[in-house]
Amino acid sequence: MAGRVVHFEIPTDDQDRAREFYSSAFGWDISPVPDMDYNMVMTTPTDQQGTPTEPGSINGGMFKKEGELTVPVITVDVEDIDASLAKIAGLGGTVVSPKQPVMDMGFAAYFRDSEGNLMGLWQNASPDEQSAAAEQQPAG
Repeated sequence: MAGRVVHFEIPTDDQDRAREFYSSAFGWDISPVPDMDYNMVMTTPTDQQGTPTEPGSINGGMFKKEGELTVPVITVDVEDIDASLAKIAGLGGTVVSPKQPVMDMGFAAYFRDSEGNLMGLWQNASPDEQSAAAEQQPAG
């Protein structure tokens, strides 16, 4: 189902300090992502695919503040980011960052809504897109 809030992101000035703060304050499990300047933030238990097991719960991420990404972001799941960005623009929103791949997991984009709020979009990769991304990964 598209349109669900599926992720949040917290921009930081100091990722080490922020990891310590959120881990200590809320018991969140925060792990740096290899080869990315990004941290996965686990606020709730997940299954083997990384999906939260508690209804209504979401996990998130942290990254260094940069450009327009300086405020917390709510991310919404969509079936087609490009179509969603076109619809958003037609409704008075603006594209901040177009569709970009996120490893073999899917695609992300950022936009400003009609009120100026920064929001995110997420599109899961299809099995074909996941296979193609895996083939492009350097052997480790």
